[in-house]
Parts: sequence; structure tokens; C-alpha cells
Amino acid sequence: MSLIDNPMYKLQRLQAFGCFLLFSSLFSLIPTSTTFALTDAEAAYIARRQLKTLPPNDELPPEVEYEVKVSLTFSNQRLKKAYIGLQALKKAIYSDPMNKTGDWVGSNVCNYTGVFCSEALDDKSITVVSGVDLNHADIAAHFPAEMGYMTDLALIHINSNRFCGIVPKTMSRLKLMYEFDISNNRFVGPFPEVALSWPTLRFLDLRYNNFEGSIPPELFEKNLDALFLNNNRFKSTIPKEIGKSTVSVVTFANNKFEGCIPHSIGKMSNLNEIIFMNNNLVGCFPEEVGMLTNVTLFDASSNAFTGSLPESLTGMKSIESLDLSNNKLTGTVPENVCKLPKLSNFTFSRNYFQSEPNACQVPSKKDIVFDDTYNCLPGRPKQRSTQECQPVISQLVDCSKDKCAGGGGRSPHKPKHKPKPNPEPQPPKQPHPPTPVYHHPPPSPSKESPKTPIKQAGKEEVSPLERSRPPAPPIHPPPVSSPPPVHSPSPPVKPPPAPVYSPPPPVHSPPPPVKSPPPRPTEGIHLPPNLGFQYSSPPPPMFPGY
Repeated sequence: MSLIDNPMYKLQRLQAFGCFLLFSSLFSLIPTSTTFALTDAEAAYIARRQLKTLPPNDELPPEVEYEVKVSLTFSNQRLKKAYIGLQALKKAIYSDPMNKTGDWVGSNVCNYTGVFCSEALDDKSITVVSGVDLNHADIAAHFPAEMGYMTDLALIHINSNRFCGIVPKTMSRLKLMYEFDISNNRFVGPFPEVALSWPTLRFLDLRYNNFEGSIPPELFEKNLDALFLNNNRFKSTIPKEIGKSTVSVVTFANNKFEGCIPHSIGKMSNLNEIIFMNNNLVGCFPEEVGMLTNVTLFDASSNAFTGSLPESLTGMKSIESLDLSNNKLTGTVPENVCKLPKLSNFTFSRNYFQSEPNACQVPSKKDIVFDDTYNCLPGRPKQRSTQECQPVISQLVDCSKDKCAGGGGRSPHKPKHKPKPNPEPQPPKQPHPPTPVYHHPPPSPSKESPKTPIKQAGKEEVSPLERSRPPAPPIHPPPVSSPPPVHSPSPPVKPPPAPVYSPPPPVHSPPPPVKSPPPRPTEGIHLPPNLGFQYSSPPPPMFPGY
């Protein structure tokens, strides 16, 4: 069978080409004056570059010897392989406006900007490349298959760039991967299953991309501490295996998840924060939600939950922020929920509650905020009209018969329409944003440096950017002794990672802060001292409608 006839090869080509199709539709809606936008020709050029380099069998060819200048010497073969991988990544870059990879020249890969080295785990006498951090660099590129040669990598941070295409399966060789942050890019295709093959993975951030399809149940059986899935195109039920998850924080927000909240959620003993906001989840809340005694933030707003709130919610003794707004909840708000000891914000607006106790109207402490607006509460201000309330409260849902709540009835069907918001203007949602340790503003526009085109069959394909834009002025590499940028992790050392703090909430979809420290890494893993200590949240998408 020829490579072209190989089904897996065709599938990979279709997935990567999806990036071009997506860009074609997106950029047709964007004004031409947008500084960082790629043209259709540029997006197609990036997609073609990945298509030409993807191996047909998902594996790197064995015993491959890449052309390396004879004058280049390496202290060990692992650094030579890292050089091959990094040079392939540099060649895959279409635009590097900040010239972050301008000093990626020569055999001293440990001095490359954004590249970090440490001693090998299995041989302390040799040095290897253990991390790549190119956060907020505004680089337009794709992952080359040769990334699979960098088998000592424990960290990849490329958030807030313009990476395109798919995550190649050759990266399944990176068995030491601990933190993988590719948020706020333009990756496409199904969930990147290479992440399931990394045994030491603890932090996975896929926010603000265009991944789609279902979430593999095996994901929740991994020993993760933080999982960010929000702002993609995932569409599936939430697997019941979520109860096996070790995460302290997980976000499902702004996708198309549907069905019930699994009953197994009560088994998530490490959970501190969970966000279901703005999906298509339905039915009554399961009683097991009350077993989340360590949860401080629970957000199930903007879904289609129905029925009354379970009394078991009073078991959430650590809850600080509870948001159930914009659903179809009815009945009475449980009084003891409003009296939970650590509660500071309880938002149940834009539902159809018919009564609430006085404890939910007059806070027992001055720092507590309750929002009961746009319900069906007699005598309370800013409520729904009788015409809005009557169709819902005349057909109350019996949660004792609802399958989502553990009853014997049928699972509720996905509603055709979500509850209509009140025509009056609604202020933007701003739930207790954490104070960021630092903030990286969106990168300023600058001239891109020319890139070396990929040669195919003796021909050289010239980038549209190279034909239309002048070359950037020469960049002098920083001296070897220069410290790495403040926002990048320093070279790996032995101590385990410090606590993972969460990103500040992006506009319309707040990723939760990670307050709990991650589990201690497997014995012998060496990571940078800043690893997990600061995570800059991806800024909102650069382009309208993205």
C-alpha cells in the first residue's frame, strides 16, 4: 500500500487541512486592518507545511540521520536529537514577530531563548533539554513531527501564540511530560490523545482552541492536578469516569457538553473548583453534589438544569462561590444553603424559583452577596413577569423521578432552547477574580522575521510573507549569562513544583484559580523551580468571534 493510500495518513491530512478551512471562514469575518490576522494564503501555507511533514504511520523513521553540519559538536546524542527537534520547530515557524527564535543557531541549544536544560534523570553526568517556554510570543507555526525526538522534555508552554494544525502523534514519545500548555492557539481536530500516553502528566491546558468531538474517559483516570478544557468545541456527555479523577480544578465551560452531571462526581475527593458554565447540561442536580466537601467554587450557570435544588447541597461546607444562574430551576431555595459557613457569593438569578427563605434575602454577614433577580419570587424586586413564569411552574419537574438525580425516569432530553434572558441589560459576570501575580499584555505588532522555507522534491516553496514583507533587522543574541525572561521558568532543578495558581478569569469564561498544590512528582523527576508556580491566563481571543 502506498503512503497516499494509507487511511491514517489521509486522516491526518484532513485534520490538519481543517485548520485552513477554519481560518478561511474566520478571517473572512475579520477586518483587514487587524494587525495579527493571518491571510487565507498564509493560513493555507502553514497547513500545507504540516501536511508535507507528517509521517504516514505516526512514527518517526528508525535510524534517521538528519543533516547536521560537521562543524557542530554535541556533548551527547540527546542534545543532538534536541537540536534536530528544535531546528525542525524553527523551520515550522511561519511568523516570529518578536524574533524569539532568532538565537536558535548553533549546537549550544541550552542557550536558545525559551529552552531550558537540566541533568538527565537516568544519568546525572549528562545535560538534556527538559523544557520549552514560548508563552505570549505571537508565533505562527505548527508542531513538526520531529518534536518526538525531544524525549527528555518535561514542559511545553506555548500559550497565546498562533499555532495551527494538530498535535502530532509522534509526540507520544515524550514520556516525561509534566506540564503541557497549548492554550489560546488555533489547534484543531479531536482531543489530542497523545496526552493519554504521558504517564507523568499533571497539568493539561487546552483552553481557547478549536478541539472538537468527545472527551476520552481515560483522561479522568490519569493522575492530573489541573485540567482546562474550556472554550473549545467539545460535544459529548461528561464521562462517568470523572469520579476517578484526582484533579483539584477542572473547567468544562463554553463547550457543547450535554446530558447529566454524573453521579460519580461525589467521589472527587481532591476537587476544589469545577466550572460547567455555558454548556447544554440538563436534568436535576444529583444528590452526590453535596459530597463535594472541599469544593470552594461550583459554577453550573447558563445550562438547562431543571427541578428543585437538593438539600444535600448543605454538605458543601467549604463552598465560597456558588453560581446556578440562567437555568430552569424551580421550587424553594434551601435555607441552609444560604447559611453555609464560608459562602461569600450565591447567584441563583434568572431561574424560576417561587420562594426563598429570609436567610437568602438578608445576608447573615455583610460580606455575603446573594443575587435572586429574575426569578418568580413574590414581593422581590426585578422578577420575571407572570407570563414568563407560568409556562415553567405549571409543569414542575419531579426530581425523585428524574434519572439525572438518581430516579427511575428517563434521562431528560436536550432542550431546543435555553431559558430566555430578561430583556433588561445584564451586567457582565465578574466572579471573584484572583489577583494575578503578573500579567502579560497582548504582544505588540512588529515585523516578522523571514523563515527558511521547506524544500520538497528539490523545489523551494516561498512563504507569502517572505514575498511581501521586508526582512527584520538583525537581532543580536543575548549573552550566555543573561537570565531567562521573568515569565519563563528557570532551568530545572531537583525540588518538586510549587503550588499551581490559577489563571485570572478571561472575559466571559473564568478559568478557576488553582489553589491546591499539585501532587508530588514521581521520584527522580527534576523540574524548574518556577514550574507550576505561576500560570498566566490566556488573554481573550485576539479576533472577534474566535
